[in-house]
Parts: sequence; structure tokens; C-alpha cells
Amino acid sequence: MDRPFRVLFVCIGNAIRSQMAEGFARCYGSDVVVVRSAGLSPAANVMPLTRKVMLSRNIDLGDVYPKGIGDHGAEPFDLVVNLSGHALPKTLRAPSREWRVKDPMGGKEDAYQDAANEIERLVMQLILELRQLKKRWQEEFPSGAIPMRRP
Repeated sequence: MDRPFRVLFVCIGNAIRSQMAEGFARCYGSDVVVVRSAGLSPAANVMPLTRKVMLSRNIDLGDVYPKGIGDHGAEPFDLVVNLSGHALPKTLRAPSREWRVKDPMGGKEDAYQDAANEIERLVMQLILELRQLKKRWQEEFPSGAIPMRRP
């Protein structure tokens, strides 16, 4: 595969967990993944503790803001990672995975740190998996073209 994998991280408000996942994936996996994030019911803003915890890990979320799934239009995704704990809309036509990470909303900074630790671990696992998948793909199809099967 000569293009990066396209991954969408979804949580409830796109204010904490999916923003963390997007930040980690951008930082650690830009060689294999293009990431977006969204919320089932977008919040008004990214939580200040989300920004603080990520900045403590040298990841500046910059000017990100909560977005809804519809804000990504018809953008195709290779994988949707669901951190919301709720069913995803049927309009998302991509394979999905569920990551059960406790929502730190309303908690203190240590709850945000715990969520960030778990999300960072899961994102790193995903990136390693995608790198292996890309490597196998390149070994099997060095030209980048998938051979046509004949009946």
C-alpha cells in the first residue's frame, strides 16, 4: 500500500479521548496514518485538561476543535476507532474497533492522565500493526499494483 491508512477516532464530544488519540497518532504514526477525530455529539470546545495533559507529553493540540462525524463529509476511512461506548452511525462504512477507555470528563487531572496513558498504549499498538501491514503489502506487491485475478 503506497498511501497512508485513513483512521477516524470517535468519542462522545470530541473534547477528550478522540482528540488525545488523534494527537498521539499524528505524533507517532504520520508515516503510516492520516487521522481525523469526531464526536457523536460535539462539545463546545476541547477540554483544557486535555490540552494540558497532552502538552505535558510534548504534544501540542494547537487549534483543534470538536467536530461531528458529518464534518468530515464523504471522506473515506480504512478504520474507525470507537472510544464512545455507544453504537456508531450506520453512515460510517468502514471497519471499526472499540476501545474501552474510561471517559475522564468531570474528573481531575489524574483521570485525564490515566486516559492518556491507555490511549497512547492503544495508539502505539495500532501504529505498529499498520506498519507491519504496510510492510507485508509492500513485500507482496512491490510495484504497488494489485494483480488482476483471472476467472
